Amino acid sequence: MSAGEESKSAPDTLLSLDKAGLAEHVVALGGKPFHGRIAREQVLKHGVTDYAAMTSLPATLREALAAELPILSSREVDRSVARDATTKLLLGFPRGGGVEATIETVHIPPSSPKSTKGATLCVSSQVGCPVACPFCASGRLGLVRNLAAHEILEQYVRGRALGDLSRSVVMGIGEPLLNFENLTTALDAVHDEMGLGTRRITVSTVGFPDRLRRAAESRPRFQLAISLHTPFDDQRDELVPAMKGTPIADVIAAADHWFDVTGREVTYEYVLLGGDNDSVDHARALADRLWGKRCTVNLIPYNPVEGDTYRRPHAEDVDSFRQFLDDAGTVATIRWSRGLEGDAACGQLRVRHA
Repeated sequence: MSAGEESKSAPDTLLSLDKAGLAEHVVALGGKPFHGRIAREQVLKHGVTDYAAMTSLPATLREALAAELPILSSREVDRSVARDATTKLLLGFPRGGGVEATIETVHIPPSSPKSTKGATLCVSSQVGCPVACPFCASGRLGLVRNLAAHEILEQYVRGRALGDLSRSVVMGIGEPLLNFENLTTALDAVHDEMGLGTRRITVSTVGFPDRLRRAAESRPRFQLAISLHTPFDDQRDELVPAMKGTPIADVIAAADHWFDVTGREVTYEYVLLGGDNDSVDHARALADRLWGKRCTVNLIPYNPVEGDTYRRPHAEDVDSFRQFLDDAGTVATIRWSRGLEGDAACGQLRVRHA
């Protein structure tokens, strides 16, 4: 069964219906077309997931909707909360045959309790991942299917229910460019109806060049991050198996095209694996690859995954790597991950349950 067939066979939910379809459904239950608009606004703008809380709707309509049209198709299978309040949700979606397909969504609060900014939400785009990076738990169970647009959107609703959102990163389970149509449909709603602007949404990809060029031409409403992880082609074939045989130069050329078309700088993500890709030679070669380009390198010290042979780099090696890039004229930042004691590595909670 294809992803499209699967989503069509699933029962309707409020978020799976477009605005016209929702209005029609509401009218069939005795309401007015504008009641559908009110219900959708309550869900998307305020994170309401219970019709009983929608007191601006007639009580009889609320009861009918609760009986006939679920707001969400997913259920919360598990929740992991770290000491810093980073919350990872394991969500289960219908898969067919009574089997659930699970994904992860992470709600990351501001780093300071005094911050006036909202949280960052990390969202998944597929059930499983076909890229199969050996240091990442997301691909260990293979690819099950693409998420439908409403299933991506549901993650934002659940995130908003946990608190205000100021940013979103599509850096969870899955390769976004391989589910681009559903992703952009969901992000259009996030942009237009939830109020997250283009510069507050970042999509992370391993950078399939042809798909990346097509994405640039589609007037995308997000920022771009490319997971590079090494400046050496032979090592990237090992670290990013789905890109085997694709020269890094082709990926960077597609990123340059993105900048030329959109005017938005690219962020290159680089997971630092202690003793594997964090040497001075790696830093020098990476600086050479990116010399003169308008971009930022986001260095991410590896999150340990149970059963992996990779290790987290020493803090001094991370600082040295960043300093070398800075000295070479390449802007670099370090992202020390939040919630390390809460199954922090992407896909880890899902694998543990499986």
